[in-house]
Amino acid sequence: MSERATTRTVSLNIDREKQYRKIVGFGGSFTGAVSYLLEKLPQALQDHLYKSYYADDGLAFNLMRMSIGGCDFDLAPWAYNEEPVNDVNLSNFTKLDPRDQTKAEQIKRLRNVAKPKNLRIKGAAWSAPRWMKTNDRWTGFGRLKKEYYQTWANYHLKWLEIMEENGLPIWAISTGNEPMNGMFFMYFVRFMSMGWHPLSQAAWLSDNLGPTIRNSKYKDLIILGNDDQRYTFPTWFKMMKLSRPDALNYLDGFAVHWYWDEIFKPSFIDKTLELYPEKMLLMTESCIGDKPWQKAGPVLGSWYRGEKIARAFLQNLQHGYNGWIDWNLILDETGGPNYVDNTVDAPVILDTSNPNEILKQPMFYTMGHFSKFIPEGSVRIDAIRSNVNIDSVAYLRPDGSIAAVLFNSGNAMVEINIVDSVRGSAIIILPPRSFHTIIYH
Repeated sequence: MSERATTRTVSLNIDREKQYRKIVGFGGSFTGAVSYLLEKLPQALQDHLYKSYYADDGLAFNLMRMSIGGCDFDLAPWAYNEEPVNDVNLSNFTKLDPRDQTKAEQIKRLRNVAKPKNLRIKGAAWSAPRWMKTNDRWTGFGRLKKEYYQTWANYHLKWLEIMEENGLPIWAISTGNEPMNGMFFMYFVRFMSMGWHPLSQAAWLSDNLGPTIRNSKYKDLIILGNDDQRYTFPTWFKMMKLSRPDALNYLDGFAVHWYWDEIFKPSFIDKTLELYPEKMLLMTESCIGDKPWQKAGPVLGSWYRGEKIARAFLQNLQHGYNGWIDWNLILDETGGPNYVDNTVDAPVILDTSNPNEILKQPMFYTMGHFSKFIPEGSVRIDAIRSNVNIDSVAYLRPDGSIAAVLFNSGNAMVEINIVDSVRGSAIIILPPRSFHTIIYH
């Protein structure tokens, strides 16, 4: 067959006048596992990793997620003020834990060598100290005891204060990581978790966390709700509002995790934004290798996984997300380390037998098509395709230029007639199975 016969055609109409939601940024997570692996690298390679992600000539990330205390990607579960128990004054929460001190020094080094324009750090707690919980355990069916609601709010405030004292002001926190894990999934989840019901979380937010933060020097801190899978949307927030009408007033936005997006479609998000169009919407955790039918760990050089991430970014940005924070910045060759062998893949892999090199996965380069070319402040605009031969998203950038990310997932070349509402039209050819980002004025 001739090349022409195997080339498909599509029109892509870009309308700058039809504008939607604004980008806050893109980033990754600085977990205990990440910090541990960084310590194994020579300083020059650490700096290279920092710049690869956060420098302008790297992926230009500007967002970062940290745990408040421990998370599942640590070497052991932990929290601040584990002792003394029943200590409502948090008398032992006066300085950074040595693990966080190491992270703080690493992040400050990242900031100095990569020079991100506007590094924004988001914190989230996986669990309170065990003595604050109904089951006195790190995991399982455990909730926060009501007598410690204010103590738990104060715990968050102390963390903000101590991080700032150590040179890392915090941009945002959430109401807690994956609250469903400690309520309904305790038989499957073996790592740190603490359960919330939307009604109890609404009470804590309305009576404790919200007033504590808004009446402090951190009154402008971003507070994000839920930090869990999209299948909880918008029911979680409707129940919160029904229980405590003022609870959602304390939330600047919603945090979503990616893991079940293939099963639960974006209509859950569409309905949420119809109800609460003023709220920010951030993807705050994503990785591949978490499902029983996937390899639980890295698949080196997997463009299948790279394409999977591309489809996820495109779908979620098309449905109103303001940004994306991926999970671990780097993992080892097993997809760890962590204390429950909860291994997954990551955009960068370290073979611990050779700490002088790191391996950048296709997922790393896929994310760069978005993060590098769609900076903070970009506004999504209409990019309407005439058929399904490509997938795309387009943004009006702060400098007035247009960035369009194009994905041809098929096995044939695609000829695209790009029609811009201001500049007219141009034809470009996309090879099979390829991503492209185009920039024009």
